[in-house]
Amino acid sequence: MSGPEEPPGDARAPRGTPRDGTSSAGADNEQTTGRTPFGSAMAQGAHMTTPGPGVMPGLEPPTAPGAAEQRGTSAAGLAPAGITLGGEALQRQLDSFLARHEEELTLFRRDLHMHPELGYAEHRTTQRIVERLTAAGLRPQVLPRGTGLFCDIGPEDGPTVALRADIDALPLQDEKDVPYRSTVPGVAHSCGHDVHTTMVVGAGLFLAQQAAAGLLPGRVRLLFQPAEETPGGALDVMAAGGICGVDRVFALHCDPRIEVGQLGLRTGPITAACDKVYVKVTGPGGHTARPHLTADLVYALAKIVTELPAALSRRVDPRSSLSLVWGRVSAGSVANAIPDDGIAEGTVRCLDDEAWHRAPEMMKALLQSVAAAYDVEASLEYVRGVPPTVNEATSVQMFRDASAEVLGEEAAVPTPQSLGGEDFGWYLESIPGALARLGVRTPGSATEYDLHRGDFDVDESCIGVGIRVMAATALTALWDGFRGLESSPGGSDSNRESGERDIASRSS
Repeated sequence: MSGPEEPPGDARAPRGTPRDGTSSAGADNEQTTGRTPFGSAMAQGAHMTTPGPGVMPGLEPPTAPGAAEQRGTSAAGLAPAGITLGGEALQRQLDSFLARHEEELTLFRRDLHMHPELGYAEHRTTQRIVERLTAAGLRPQVLPRGTGLFCDIGPEDGPTVALRADIDALPLQDEKDVPYRSTVPGVAHSCGHDVHTTMVVGAGLFLAQQAAAGLLPGRVRLLFQPAEETPGGALDVMAAGGICGVDRVFALHCDPRIEVGQLGLRTGPITAACDKVYVKVTGPGGHTARPHLTADLVYALAKIVTELPAALSRRVDPRSSLSLVWGRVSAGSVANAIPDDGIAEGTVRCLDDEAWHRAPEMMKALLQSVAAAYDVEASLEYVRGVPPTVNEATSVQMFRDASAEVLGEEAAVPTPQSLGGEDFGWYLESIPGALARLGVRTPGSATEYDLHRGDFDVDESCIGVGIRVMAATALTALWDGFRGLESSPGGSDSNRESGERDIASRSS
């Protein structure tokens, strides 16, 4: 089904907008927003804690003549009382879809893998995605900077769920000996973003097929985000209205530690905030024979480097995992001269949102305290990177229910927290959602591939698995949101009546 004529950010009420009332993330990355579900998401959270099997009704294709022409059908007309349809139909439909498209999508992934592009330079990648979605009758909308896009599928009057993929590559040499090895020197898809992109394209094509049959109880927005590795692309998506009107957002990330067919899930923080800090210390300088007549800058810098991490960790709850680790320290050029300046550079990582927001002011105060004790001047440049990615419990449950439907009850496995950064966290600052880890390792394989390595690769059967999970999760969330809208004051009777009329018209 085609998307709306106007940009999604212009057409909807402010679900998913930051709490300052704007759709832009703003120039200051320190401006963040709350995670409390609202609108129809409130209703979702009230009854999705432990749903049982069959969480996705409405999946059987219509049998009445002309059903494929129901592109304009409203979400209210899809699930009247008394209509019960099972999840086996979804499995059959996905099997049929992948039988026709899995080979094509694998070649699509390999094409992206052979032509990787760095953040904000993903012009060819963007064009390839646009071409494939347009060929399916969709109307993708490229972001203002020219890379990245989003695309709507389905009716506008129901809940809206977003599926996100990152599209950029890494500045690494591809060291694999495979036919689809990178053709761009020094650039490679070593974090699986080519796979993420292909899975969301595939899920989008399947969901467009569902929408054309009148089986989508709401809208799905595909988000193809540039510059995750930079990072910053998530903020561009948000500034362009990419999550305006969205109730929930979901993403998958390749995990070479997990076997194909498994889905790593975790409620709460799954990846960490990651910021960069630059400290500069200055003093008068002097001779190492007379440190008492000057400020011993190297000694002061050493105290800053050792005392700040310890003091910072004592100012917050230990469960926040707030850590400051230095990566570069430099001062002086000769052995017998006390230098007049020195620097220290490092990263701050944290799993707790509150501690992350407090970290800059705490670090500034501690830095000034230590510097004053040794009579040196110290300045701090604190550069926001990404917030922690904190998975909302209801959204994780939706992933779990969907994977049980299409992969089996044992597919969902626990996954550990990571102190790596992921800018998906920016979306979760504004709307509920979840990031899950997709197994990409060949079952039983002894070969160890890790992310951000030149030899990283995946078992390509993971593409079909990811498409199943993304499509099923979107449908799970949409049906849950639809029930939430239906149970709202005045919504149930009118939606049911509209649905009954629509079903009757299909069967006449």
